[in-house]
Amino acid sequence: MGTTSRTQPGTMRRRKQALTAWLFALPFVVIFSVFLLVPLVSSLVMSFTDFTSRDVQSPLAVRFVGLEQYITLFGNEQFLRSMLNTAYFVAVGIPLTMVIALALAVALNSGIVRFRTAFRVGFYTPVVTSIVAVAVVWRFILQPDGLLNIVLGWVGIAGPDWLNSTSWAMPSMIMLAVWRNMGTLMIIFLAGLQNVPAETLEAAEVDGASGWQRFFSITLPLLRPTLLLGAVLLSVGFLQFFEEPFVMTEGGPLDSTLSVSYFTYNQFGFGDYGLASSASYVLFVAIALLSLVQFRALRSKD
Repeated sequence: MGTTSRTQPGTMRRRKQALTAWLFALPFVVIFSVFLLVPLVSSLVMSFTDFTSRDVQSPLAVRFVGLEQYITLFGNEQFLRSMLNTAYFVAVGIPLTMVIALALAVALNSGIVRFRTAFRVGFYTPVVTSIVAVAVVWRFILQPDGLLNIVLGWVGIAGPDWLNSTSWAMPSMIMLAVWRNMGTLMIIFLAGLQNVPAETLEAAEVDGASGWQRFFSITLPLLRPTLLLGAVLLSVGFLQFFEEPFVMTEGGPLDSTLSVSYFTYNQFGFGDYGLASSASYVLFVAIALLSLVQFRALRSKD
């Protein structure tokens, strides 16, 4: 009896603390459930149905079709083209962004750049600027008589019609994405470089290691966690790229800049909600798989 009487107040206190914690967490749980969890589950269920805009007023008419929407999706030439476009955008854009951002971070960390604060602000400004505003400005820059072709004309190069060319429209999207995203990675990589032990680099220099040897043998291996973070962040953003083609090309010319996100958006606009949901989950699986590959490739050897 004595033991029970001693432990009961402690049990009641823990229950009270747990109840208080749940009361504080309740607003987040409600908001998360209403605006994220319920739509997430609903869209997953929807991807296995033939739900369209006609069924909004008569939801009981919706049929469960299993994997039919996914089979239809992979038989859709426009969707396959959007997947190839997205893969091209990611395969070129991510390495290019990471290499340029790392080079800028190394330059800042080495001290060879003057006015470092202004330099960082200049490269980070596009990140905090509205992507729609940036895309509108770049659309004017890339016009046949735009700023880029004027500059190329100064050196005797006749620039193409960037956004209306099936060969140059996607590179234009990549150029914009690299310019806009390298500022974020530059700051992340700079933080990682500043955590590399100076004593280790100095010891390697004393042993006769060149600058390139120190960079590839010491700095890069120690930057693996930072590189992983940057790669995953870029992958999530680049695989979902939407605003650039939406504002600048509307997916053209001839679907050469149509992304999976833009295709999904169009299907929702057409009222084919089941097909749009299945496309969004294909994109989700692609993001998960690419992130898994990056974790395995860049995780710390420790």
